[in-house]
Amino acid sequence: MPIDADFSRRSGIITLTTDFGTRDHYVGAMKGVIATLAPRVRVFDITHGIPEFDVSEGAFAIAQAYRFYPLGTVHVVVVDPGVGSLRRPVAVAAEGHLFIAPDNGVLSQVLESAESFEARMLASRHGHGSLSHTFHGRDLFAPTGARLATGLPFDEVGDRVSDPFRLPPVSVAQGAGRVLHVDGFGNVVTSFQDRDLPERTGLKVGSVTVHLRSTSYATVPEGRLFLISGSSGYVEVSLNRGSAADALGVSAGAPVTLSGLAAAAIRDQSAKETS
Repeated sequence: MPIDADFSRRSGIITLTTDFGTRDHYVGAMKGVIATLAPRVRVFDITHGIPEFDVSEGAFAIAQAYRFYPLGTVHVVVVDPGVGSLRRPVAVAAEGHLFIAPDNGVLSQVLESAESFEARMLASRHGHGSLSHTFHGRDLFAPTGARLATGLPFDEVGDRVSDPFRLPPVSVAQGAGRVLHVDGFGNVVTSFQDRDLPERTGLKVGSVTVHLRSTSYATVPEGRLFLISGSSGYVEVSLNRGSAADALGVSAGAPVTLSGLAAAAIRDQSAKETS
């Protein structure tokens, strides 16, 4: 889907989001390439703690963070279990930002929320040194990001891509959703938003249904599970002074369903519509 936008705007900022962790040299090598090609560009780490190979978690992280950076920022996202395979390396222009990533769905939530976007396949000529089979973050994604951040026209990145790969959309259908993310505090971020929860309904996560709602952590008794509208815009299941994920025994991808009178009404209506 092409967009009508001025791709010449650049903020002089690159962000990095990866599943590399901080133990190895990988992030440092990417930053070294950026420093060589774009020494005046500032580099910010969104996170390097994405669970290994977890494209869905990467998609959630970049979608939550990118909008807080200036327009014209270049976001390099490397969660790439298919590195060295036939998966495409892409650049995407959306919402006034530029994204570089493997075409494996890690930009799905960005694309889902964008009014329009344009995608292009990265040409190998924008890389740095020889292209290894195992580290495209260093050899292609980071150098292309550096070149974009310093003014490479977007339409020179490579050929246009009309069908970037997407994961299933973040949605709630017939009262059923899923866990999108578990944060470092153990809060369980669901795909439900406030508008998806009628009054007198709860959320069933794992084998437990949670009805209690609160607008703050401190007003709930310690050790009690409750629902709260989180900063991500989604309803979270939380445990005051504890990990809701541990208490419920769930992780990202687990099913979440509405429970209560309104949930039954939703199921009945859905059954009538499909009969």
